[in-house]
Amino acid sequence: MLTTRFVDGAPNWIDVGTPDIEGAQSFYGGLFGWRFQSAGPDAGGYGFFQLDGRTVAGGMQTGPDQGPPAWTVYFQSADAQATAKAAEQAHGSVLFQPLDVMGQGHMAVLADQAGVPFGIWQPGRTKGVDAANEPGALCWVELYTPDIAAAAAFYHRVLGLETSAVPFPGGTYTCVNPGGAGEDTMFGGMVPLADDPTETDAHWLPYFEVEDTDALVEKAQGLGGTVRMPATTVEGVGRMAKLADPYGVRFAVIKSAPPQG
Repeated sequence: MLTTRFVDGAPNWIDVGTPDIEGAQSFYGGLFGWRFQSAGPDAGGYGFFQLDGRTVAGGMQTGPDQGPPAWTVYFQSADAQATAKAAEQAHGSVLFQPLDVMGQGHMAVLADQAGVPFGIWQPGRTKGVDAANEPGALCWVELYTPDIAAAAAFYHRVLGLETSAVPFPGGTYTCVNPGGAGEDTMFGGMVPLADDPTETDAHWLPYFEVEDTDALVEKAQGLGGTVRMPATTVEGVGRMAKLADPYGVRFAVIKSAPPQG
């Protein structure tokens, strides 16, 4: 379960790079009720999406030289420099070298062995997002990758993550949790690219919790978003849908099933 009681290896931040930050504010504000607050004149246009005064994500306007528009998932690291070095040793790469972010923490953007970008955040004054696993906030992350075994080995070496096979309708699902923290701390999964026709390239996909999946899908379309996978119920998991914002940024939403037992 993804919470704000962050431990090393767990997601603790997420942000969106978009060609139109004002358009993104309008879309996600209309969709989730988020409000955007600038991080200040020294932040290069970076700002925070907030829900009821709590930060749930970050965002900034990016250009073509900074890669395609996308959500980036950040994982907690006790030492950003050491994690970046470990990624290179595990046949990944460093896309954005570790740096101090105005005393709030240290961040870097890395890529795994399949070229999938992800971030790391070494907490300083800012520990991470203020809300998780509730409507309008991040609740799950999913890695689409061509090789589950290679991905599991990479993230174990770099972030200490552990994987486990969980029974799932039609087969098994590879769940992910922080090392040594137990399966109750599962925060995401890994899916073979070949198993999902809606995903054509390797990437991390964030899921946001919602109160009504069908209503939110309809709202996303009205705001200029697109539906990549219509609302679908998975027994014991919840009702989910895959969407893209007006700039092609991929994400998913889910109304999670109540805990069993």
